[in-house]
Order: sequence, then structure tokens, then C-alpha cells
Amino acid sequence: MKEKLFTAISTVLLIFPFTIFPVRSNPWALESPAAETIILIYIAVMLLGGIFTIVAYNRGKVKNNLMKICLVVHSIYVAGGVVLLGMMGVTKFS
Repeated sequence: MKEKLFTAISTVLLIFPFTIFPVRSNPWALESPAAETIILIYIAVMLLGGIFTIVAYNRGKVKNNLMKICLVVHSIYVAGGVVLLGMMGVTKFS
């Protein structure tokens, strides 16, 4: 039961970053304070999803095929999230 729950959560978190496209189609989402907030929320979810998947894979010993795919994709999300966070930090403080 635990394996199915962790796999389902990781799979749902794979889809979440793509929901930024319909959100960003609204004019209010392109204005300055809202845009940074939305991007930071998406970065946080990507990082937390990656950490959750890594912990569930290693400590929870959930090692089915779907979880392996989630682990690879979430690792890419974590790397991208760190890069985006760094880019936001450099532009904020320079």
C-alpha cells in the first residue's frame, strides 16, 4: 500500500510543473509581483517533489519501474529548479 501511495504522489508531481502554461496565459500572471511568486511556488514544488521521490526511492525502498522513471524526471526537475533559483537570485541581487 505504501509503495502505491508513494508512486502515485510522485507521478502526480510529475505533471504539476506543466500547469504553469495555463496559469501564465492570464494577464495578471505576467505582472511583476505575481510572476515572481508563481515561479517561486513552482520551483518549491519541483524541489520538494524531487526530494520526496529521492527519499521514497532510497529510504522507502519503492523501486518499481514507474518510480524509477519518476526518479529520473524529478532529478532533472531538481537540477532545473536549482538553476532557476540561482538565476532569480542573481537578477535580484545584481
